[in-house]
Amino acid sequence: MSRGIPEMKIGELAERTGVAPRLLRYYEQQGLIAAGRASNGYRTYSQDDVERVQRVAGLVRSGVPTRLVRAILDLEGIEAPERAATCSRGVAEQLAAELADLEDRIACLTRSRDTIRRFLEQTEHGAVLAS
Repeated sequence: MSRGIPEMKIGELAERTGVAPRLLRYYEQQGLIAAGRASNGYRTYSQDDVERVQRVAGLVRSGVPTRLVRAILDLEGIEAPERAATCSRGVAEQLAAELADLEDRIACLTRSRDTIRRFLEQTEHGAVLAS
């Protein structure tokens, strides 16, 4: 995995990303991340992997099923931009359904955010919004 970038072990990746090592191994099993291997067999990661894990974790926390995370990352051009051109009908249908679900969740979260903001602005604690 020598990309000219210092390598780190799974514990350091977990610390940098806030994602537990067990979950990192799961992401690897699902093909969402790929670890290099040191001569002793330990998994190794680079700064690029930190960014990838943060993106994967963000998608998962947002409610995107892991089965679609890889397709989304591929569409973003993070892993293999040519895959977007060969998207099957089944994947397209899954993505369309996920898009509709995301729009619903965004609308719900936006409504909640706006309600909380309005409430806080109308209280004596409105200043906490600036911090």
